[in-house]
Amino acid sequence: MQVLPEGRLAYGMQLPVQSQSTIYAEPWEADAGPGDLVEIARAADRAGFAYVASCDHVAIPRRLAGAMSTVWYDPVATLAYLAGVTERVRLLSHVAIVGLRHPLVTAKQYATLDHLSGGRLVLGVGAGHVREEFEAVGADFARRGAVLDETIDALRAALGPDEFPVHHGKTYDFEGLGQRPRPAQERVPVWVGGSSPAAVRRAALRGDGWLPQGDPRDRLPGQIARLTGLRAEAGIEEPLTIGAITEPLYVGDPGWEVGRRTLSGPPEALAESLREYGAMGVHQIQVRFRSRNRAELLDQITAFGADVAPHLD
Repeated sequence: MQVLPEGRLAYGMQLPVQSQSTIYAEPWEADAGPGDLVEIARAADRAGFAYVASCDHVAIPRRLAGAMSTVWYDPVATLAYLAGVTERVRLLSHVAIVGLRHPLVTAKQYATLDHLSGGRLVLGVGAGHVREEFEAVGADFARRGAVLDETIDALRAALGPDEFPVHHGKTYDFEGLGQRPRPAQERVPVWVGGSSPAAVRRAALRGDGWLPQGDPRDRLPGQIARLTGLRAEAGIEEPLTIGAITEPLYVGDPGWEVGRRTLSGPPEALAESLREYGAMGVHQIQVRFRSRNRAELLDQITAFGADVAPHLD
């Protein structure tokens, strides 16, 4: 199921501010808030970004708080808030840890989001990795992979066209329970996150798209080959939207230390480098810009859309 324009390399971004892991958050985000998110989402909307994304964690244990921080906005609330101030950009959960909640609860939240946004939801799902988070809400951490597999199936039913969805599984069982509003889309696209063998298999067999986690460029061709091979073996003919997370970017000459992994330079040079993803079979890239403040980030988003994106075809 393709939800992005065909024939070109689409681009989206995980929003800053809403999650502040020390791995990627910029210092200025610590003092940022809703107004900053609004301006950033609007800039991405104007600049032709395919989606803006929000992460998901319920609670971070003290042992991980130093690295992960405890700043994790709720994705449904965040994306619904931003749906009201944008026009066309899609709204991606990257990723919703759906095993923390009953599928009917998740379906109610995301169906409402899709309804309110006029059909702009892309539901990204993942298994999660924080044991204490699962234990706190009474979810099964040890079986999270198997539970996620079934939850995707349950969500397919609960986010489908039927007002009274039906699912009979090992963990969840429901029938005769109605939910409205229904999603605006006939089929909500489900993108599966993760790069482990189990996650790749899950994306190939159950997903409409794949959201890798930390795969460097040289590993992507092998992962893509496995995805396509598994899908072919299963006889699945529908297209799979394959994603990639790029290196950090800076359009132009930064004039400050942006880190050795950051790709910077003229728009044409950045586009030439990013087109390599498309040559591998990637359909959408998730970009993140280095910035020292909101104004610089807005300038980067605008410059990327105006000067880099036209050269991605």
